[in-house]
Amino acid sequence: MQFLRTAFWVVLAVAIALFCKANNRPTEIKIWGDIVWETRIWFPILIAFLAGCLPFWIMARTTRWRMKRKLENTERALVAATATAAPASLPSDTADHLTTASPSHPVTGTA
Repeated sequence: MQFLRTAFWVVLAVAIALFCKANNRPTEIKIWGDIVWETRIWFPILIAFLAGCLPFWIMARTTRWRMKRKLENTERALVAATATAAPASLPSDTADHLTTASPSHPVTGTA
């Protein structure tokens, strides 16, 4: 799975590099009034793409965080449920040992 993730990022980086190389001509962007921004054409396009990805990335991270919290709460509840149910039943060899042992004095340990 790690290989697929790395391969995806390498392909994406190569695609972005090729896009930047193909669109490397200077351009002027008029922001408003007399304010003009001189830049390469690929830079504002890349910024717009990243700004468009940001809300979906935030949504995915919050969903992952919420699901992780739900899973941790469920695991805690499962541990608590199994911890309370475990002492109710004793294994058969422990029960036999408890019934066949001779009673001893609590202080001296002798019969």
